[in-house]
Amino acid sequence: MKVEVKKVDALKRELNFEVPREKVTEAMDAVYHEIGKHAKVKGFRPGKVPRHILASSHGQLAKDETIKKIIPQAYHEGVTQHQLNPIDLPEITKVDLKDGVLTFTATLDIRPQIEVGPYKGIPIQRKKSDVTEEEVQKTLDFFKKGRSDQEVTIDDHFAKGMGFPSLEEFKTALKRQLENDKDRSNRIDIENQIVEELFKNAKLVVPQSLVKRQLHHRLNEALRRLKSQGLSEEDLKKKEEELRVQLGPEVEREVKIYLILEEIAKLENITPADQNESLPGKVMEFLLKEAKWTDNKQE
Repeated sequence: MKVEVKKVDALKRELNFEVPREKVTEAMDAVYHEIGKHAKVKGFRPGKVPRHILASSHGQLAKDETIKKIIPQAYHEGVTQHQLNPIDLPEITKVDLKDGVLTFTATLDIRPQIEVGPYKGIPIQRKKSDVTEEEVQKTLDFFKKGRSDQEVTIDDHFAKGMGFPSLEEFKTALKRQLENDKDRSNRIDIENQIVEELFKNAKLVVPQSLVKRQLHHRLNEALRRLKSQGLSEEDLKKKEEELRVQLGPEVEREVKIYLILEEIAKLENITPADQNESLPGKVMEFLLKEAKWTDNKQE
């Protein structure tokens, strides 16, 4: 088998395959053997149909199945032979079976070289999660405005309507909820600090095939939600381009941080405990433990 490798850019490779007649014949013989087991041809029992008759009735099927059988095997052999490390599934084009010889092209992105830079001891400023009486009062004022601009009296009767025995119990629960909200917000802020530092220190080229696949997935999700809200097909088409432009940089950022975290996982031998555990999440926990924490003095 001949495999010609062409470097398209830093990561993209184009592999041109030529599978010889002997391999194609061997694969096609196996395909015809399988077809012959089940083919129903008048005058013949299954498994006893002559090859030339099978070819006249099932020739296209045999050709298609032979191509489907050979391409994955040839592709695997080719990337192994040339010591390539694909990061995603290839794009297969220019498939041609002529005169017993199969040719096709596989375009793929190889895994980039990733220099993660320093990732231990990342400086993090931790915001406080304490909730002041003033913040609780602001939230109560929001409740007081009520609906339709009619002011609501915030008292024990109101608290009972919210499912609490007294106003004080309601205020305690409200304060706890506000603290939880702050905790979540602060956690996102802390992780963003980690990500920004990793971006600053890391060096890598982001594989566009991964970006393209993730963008396709995110677009489909967004368009499905919009469709469920009653948008017409025409409006969806307009929105699709807008979303593509909007989501593009965000998706590239997601792919980049995933690759950096994946590389750190390799360096630190971090593996998920089971299939339900997120690898990026586990690496982030490691980075948070290794970080250099300081409290934000401005709060």
